[in-house]
Amino acid sequence: MEASRSDEPNRNPTVDRSSNPNPNPLSSIISSAHVWPTIDGPLGLTEEASVDYARRFYKFGFALLPWLWAVNCFYFWPVLRHSHAFPQIRNHVVRSAIGFSVFTALLSAWALTFSLGGEELFGPVWDKLVMYNVADRLGLSGLA
Repeated sequence: MEASRSDEPNRNPTVDRSSNPNPNPLSSIISSAHVWPTIDGPLGLTEEASVDYARRFYKFGFALLPWLWAVNCFYFWPVLRHSHAFPQIRNHVVRSAIGFSVFTALLSAWALTFSLGGEELFGPVWDKLVMYNVADRLGLSGLA
């Protein structure tokens, strides 16, 4: 029994002791995974169709439909995450993200101005700006 024990560790020339004994299998999977332009992966659009859709969502966002910019950012999220993938699509998606951010900031500022400022901020013009007294102004409520 003593012959099988040794003070020296087992030195196997084929085993590399400098490498990580517990390698992360996910890192090799992620690095070798294919990057798709849409969130639905291989079930989604081809790259050519994706360029067309990203361009349409971006342009229609200017037609007072800025929520399409948010849809564009959501649908093409992999393009936003990987900065070097799909440069034709990324141009439209990044611009959509900027447009939606500006739209959200303006809408929030407008909503906060009306909700916090109210009549104290706008004075006598307030009655012309608000919509809850339209029936009274037009004489439709029967109270005038």
